[in-house]
Amino acid sequence: MRNDTMEMNTFARNWWMFALRGVLAIIFGIMIIAWPAIALQTLVLLFGAYVLVDGIFAIVHAFSHREYRHWWVTLLEGIVGIIAGLLTFFMPGITALSLVLVIGAYALVTGILEIVAAIQMRHHIDHEWALAFAGIASVLFGIIVLVSPGTGALAILAMIAAYSIFFGVLMLILAFRMRSWQPDATRTTTPLQGVGRL
Repeated sequence: MRNDTMEMNTFARNWWMFALRGVLAIIFGIMIIAWPAIALQTLVLLFGAYVLVDGIFAIVHAFSHREYRHWWVTLLEGIVGIIAGLLTFFMPGITALSLVLVIGAYALVTGILEIVAAIQMRHHIDHEWALAFAGIASVLFGIIVLVSPGTGALAILAMIAAYSIFFGVLMLILAFRMRSWQPDATRTTTPLQGVGRL
């Protein structure tokens, strides 16, 4: 009980990191919508910058909270993001098909890790569904993209934008849920109360 409460206090103190990830995802999605005729090279740079920054934040968070039993899940997610980001920056001549495959693989892997994290947190929070839904959305998006990489450019951009915004909103919900968490000594578990979190 004591260890679980300490872990949740750690997450609650760092709710803003999850919120920042959500804001970045929403901004990325909005930028794609705002520039419907976005060039491939610009999309590559936007995607690379987004996942690279997201990955760095995830790794910093993981190493800063190694007392959390499942810190390695966040670490792996960060590593995947940094690898995906570096691939886009070091492959400036990447083709549209290759970029789609990188995005799909990134979404699939991070989605699986998010689902794992949600399962591990289910005893500590009432609304881990936000993280679980984000993971499921990532997995489904990744599968769709990998199965149909030849889909038209506009359709791919629309899917990427929708996925990014949806993912970002779920991360904000998770962040504010985490921010409002308060320990309850009368419970054997420590669910979040109120609204807000990741």
